[in-house]
Amino acid sequence: MSDLTDEELERLADVVRLQPTKNSELGDRWGMDSGSDVHSYLENHLQDYYYRDDNSLIRATSEAAELTGVEPGVVDDEDDPNAVPERITVPELHAQVFRVVADHDERSESVVSVLNKVREEFGVDAEAGDVRRALQSLRRKNVVEVIYRTVPTFKLAVPREDVEVVVNGDA
Repeated sequence: MSDLTDEELERLADVVRLQPTKNSELGDRWGMDSGSDVHSYLENHLQDYYYRDDNSLIRATSEAAELTGVEPGVVDDEDDPNAVPERITVPELHAQVFRVVADHDERSESVVSVLNKVREEFGVDAEAGDVRRALQSLRRKNVVEVIYRTVPTFKLAVPREDVEVVVNGDA
């Protein structure tokens, strides 16, 4: 058994669920003001249970997943960082964005377009920055791609039905 506190185990579970992730995403989840606070926490409390991949994204070790009993956020081929995952675990807003963003065979759309669809479909008063972060997080998970036009635009990288989306807390 580990010597981790309940808070450390819960935060480690967040790392497992949200991987691959960034300091800012964990900071939002943990109520921390800066990426350096998150980095400090990871180094001081969870050093043996996480690593940064080739793109500097935070990932949990297999031991972390076993210890927390949480399904990894992305179930994919670890040998291919560009592989499309079969399953992702994300916060509610990210799942909503995934449900409404243009499909893989449709024209990509702007953050504002996705924001308006989320507001209309789910009655959520989301901000553009939150939707942009959700799209970028989904992009890091290889399920959304960005197309650069006048402004960055987004669409699914794969058919929607090919990815199971689990909302944090539902796993």
